[in-house]
Amino acid sequence: MRIRVMCLLTAAALAALPLGGTTQQFAYPETKKVEQKDVYHGTPVDDPYRWLESDVRESKEVAAWVEEQNKVTFSYLESLPHRSAIKERLTEAWNYEKYSIPVKEGGRYFFQKNDGLQNQSVLYVQNSLSDPPRVLIDPNGWSKDGTVALSGYAISDDGKHIAYRVAEAGSDWVTIKVMEIDSGKILPDEIRWVKFSGMSWTKDGKGFFYSRYPQPEQGATFQSLNKNQKLYYHRLGTQQSDDVVVYARPDHPEWSIGGAVTEDGRYLIIYITKGTDPKQQVLVRDLSEPYAMPVTLVDKFENEYSFVGNEGPLFHFKTDVDAPRRRLVAIDIRNPERANWKEIIPQTENLLSDVDWVGGHLVAEY
Repeated sequence: MRIRVMCLLTAAALAALPLGGTTQQFAYPETKKVEQKDVYHGTPVDDPYRWLESDVRESKEVAAWVEEQNKVTFSYLESLPHRSAIKERLTEAWNYEKYSIPVKEGGRYFFQKNDGLQNQSVLYVQNSLSDPPRVLIDPNGWSKDGTVALSGYAISDDGKHIAYRVAEAGSDWVTIKVMEIDSGKILPDEIRWVKFSGMSWTKDGKGFFYSRYPQPEQGATFQSLNKNQKLYYHRLGTQQSDDVVVYARPDHPEWSIGGAVTEDGRYLIIYITKGTDPKQQVLVRDLSEPYAMPVTLVDKFENEYSFVGNEGPLFHFKTDVDAPRRRLVAIDIRNPERANWKEIIPQTENLLSDVDWVGGHLVAEY
């Protein structure tokens, strides 16, 4: 009911705003034009505002332009009669404690909490359910304007280390850092040029897999194309330049490559995607064999394959192969041909949205 009241108030307030037919005049700052012409397939295309693509943190000229634009915008917003009422109502509605679902690693419990109006949630750790929680990572102090964020993390199986992603100013580029959980010490390990990547620790806690792109050319950090992503392994205590390339496809630079270690620590699952279409190629590598080559389970971008869990070499995937409402199949990586796949949960009249492997049981969500 409170949400409905808030929506009605907001709708009423917006309806009263002079958005249509207003006679208010705005003095927008002058925006210069430059001589910039590109040729695409033989056709010249003007781009006189190319200079605005420069990083606002590095270009004083762009920063000044943004500041002047903001003056115009906020002078109008601050004049709206219902703005303060909307702000007060939203502040009241959002001001409550928020918790994430806790995870347990190495006998410890990790969860995120927001007191109510914090810009970002804080990551806590508890040594046991009866111990008081301790702040592990608080990104709210990373920058004055709140534009540096914790965008994800992965905890080693032994609960000793955490790898976490730091994102700045909303960019897809992130930096991976590593912290020693007992001491809270940030280790020298730092990995750059990462984008669209998870972090997956090996069972021994000595390192993790991640994906990254080549270092962009000078001045092209935010203009370079997402090409030639590779899957790497980083061993704690080493430089990024020493990281080992685990899998790459230079013959297909537009492909995206990611990897995840199975819960038993035995295998590395390699996912390959093309664009944002949720259709994957899937490979598996046996981590117990130092020189093992990846085994291809799926070699076409035709269907979705979401890994659920494995019993030794028997891998379970949620997929839409021959099942637009999805089903669960088992693939034996020793005989991965499609004719050998076994159906575990058949398609039903309802959409199978998720499957989890919990305590030896499959939990299906429809």
